Amino acid sequence: MSDSTAPDPEPHPAPTSCPASGTAPASGTAPASGTAPASGTAPASGTAPASGTAPAPDATPAPGKDSAPELFTWEFATDPYPAYAWLREHAPVHRTTLPSGVEAWLVTRYADARQALADQRLSKNPAHHDESPHAKGKTGIPGERKAELMTHLLNIDPPDHTRLRRLVSKAFTPRRVAEFAPRVQELTDRLIDAFVEKGSADLIHEFAFPLPIYAICDLLGVPEEDQDDFRDWAGMMIRHGGGPRGGVARSVKKMRGYLAELIHRKREAPGDDLISGLIKASDHGEHLTENEAAAMAFILLFAGFETTVNLIGNGLYALLRNPGQRGLLQDSLAAGETGLLETGIEELLRYDGPVEMATWRYATRALTIGGQEIPAGDPVLVVLAAADRDPERFDGPDVLDLARRDNQHLGYGHGIHYCLGAPLARLEGQTALATLLTRLPDLRLAADPAELRWRGGLIMRGLRTLPVEFSPSVPLSYGDGPSEM
Repeated sequence: MSDSTAPDPEPHPAPTSCPASGTAPASGTAPASGTAPASGTAPASGTAPASGTAPAPDATPAPGKDSAPELFTWEFATDPYPAYAWLREHAPVHRTTLPSGVEAWLVTRYADARQALADQRLSKNPAHHDESPHAKGKTGIPGERKAELMTHLLNIDPPDHTRLRRLVSKAFTPRRVAEFAPRVQELTDRLIDAFVEKGSADLIHEFAFPLPIYAICDLLGVPEEDQDDFRDWAGMMIRHGGGPRGGVARSVKKMRGYLAELIHRKREAPGDDLISGLIKASDHGEHLTENEAAAMAFILLFAGFETTVNLIGNGLYALLRNPGQRGLLQDSLAAGETGLLETGIEELLRYDGPVEMATWRYATRALTIGGQEIPAGDPVLVVLAAADRDPERFDGPDVLDLARRDNQHLGYGHGIHYCLGAPLARLEGQTALATLLTRLPDLRLAADPAELRWRGGLIMRGLRTLPVEFSPSVPLSYGDGPSEM
C-alpha cells in the first residue's frame, strides 16, 4: 500500500535459491519455501534477548571479518541481520548478483538509505533500467505490463507521480481510515472466534493472512460474494511460485479483468468506498484514467495486504521470543493504556519489519551513494532491514524495546514515496496485536523456532507459518466466522 512496498516478482530459474518458491526462486528472492534448509539453520530474526546482553544461542554466526557473507541462502533468509551487519561495516553499498541473475546495488547504512530513498536521480520507472536480455522483465510484478497495470505509484516519477498521489490521497484520507476502525475490530474478533475454542492455531493462515484481505476488500468496495476470489488471487501472490508455474501472472490478469468490471459498475452506481473515491477524485479537472484507477486499486490491494500479513506475523513472533517485552505490553493493555502499543508497533516495524528491501530504483545518471559510484541504468535496492538495525542511528539496534522513542525507522519509506497506507497498516497492526494478546493471554509458540520457515522474496519478509497454543475459550460472536465477512 505504499511506494516502498509491492508484491514480489514471479519466480525465475536461478543458480541460487531464495525464500520464495517451491519450484524456482523469485526474481532476487531467497530460498524456495518447499525445501528444508541446511541443518543447523538459525531461527528467524528477532531472536535477540530482551536484555540485549548476548545473542540468542541458536542465532546465525556473523560472517568472518575478511569474508563476505553468502546472500540469498536458506540461512540468510532465516536471519539476514548478521550478514547485513557485515555489509554495513565492510561494503555498505554492495554490488551483488541476485538469484535471478540481475545485478543490483544493495544500500545498507541508515544515512545512505535515507538519502537514496529521497534521491530523485533514482527513478522508479523500469524504463531507466539498463537491462540485458537476460534480465528483462525480472524486476517488476509479473503480468502487470500485459495487464496494463504499470501506471501506479511504484513505477512512476514526478510529475506523473505527484498528480496520481494527489488524486489518490483525496480518496485515501485519515478520516476514512479512522471510520474503518470498528470494521477492523469486528474482522479481528471474528477470525479469533473461528479458532479460539481449539486451543491452537496457525496465526499466519488463520489470522494474519485473511485479516488484511477482508479489510482491504471492504475498503475498496469489493462485494462480499467476490472476496473469496480476491483471497485466492492474493494467496497465489503470497506463495511466490509455490503454486503452478505462471500462476502469479495469471492471478494478476484475473485481477485486472475483475477490477475493470468493478470500475465500470462503480461508475454507474458509486458507493462510499475507495474505488468509488478513486473514480470521483479530481484535481483542476483531472481524473484518474480507467487504467490508472485499476492499477492503483491493484497495488493498494496487494502491497497493502502482504505488508500487513508480515507486520502481524513478524510482530507476534518477536513478542513471543521476547517475553519480557510482551509482558510489559500486556500489562499496559490491561491497564487501558495505548502508549506502549503505539510505540511498540513502530518498534516492531524497525526490529523485524515486513519489508526487507524497498522496491526497485534505477540510476538515471551516474551518482555516488556512500562513497560508491553507481553507473547510470543500474538497479539500486535500499535494504530497509539493514538500515533499521544500523548502530550509528539506533542505540541497541538488535534489542527489541517497545518503548523506544527516537525511532525514525524507514519501514514506511521516506521522501515522496513514503507509504500512503501507513495509517491503515498501523490500525490493523495495533488492533490485531492488542486483541490477540488480550483475548489469548497465555499465547505461546507451538514449534521450535529453528523449524519455522520464512517466505517472501527480495522485497518482503515474513513467516510461512506461526503455530501457537493457548487456553481454549468461548467465542465472542456465534456466526460462521470468516465466511460471513
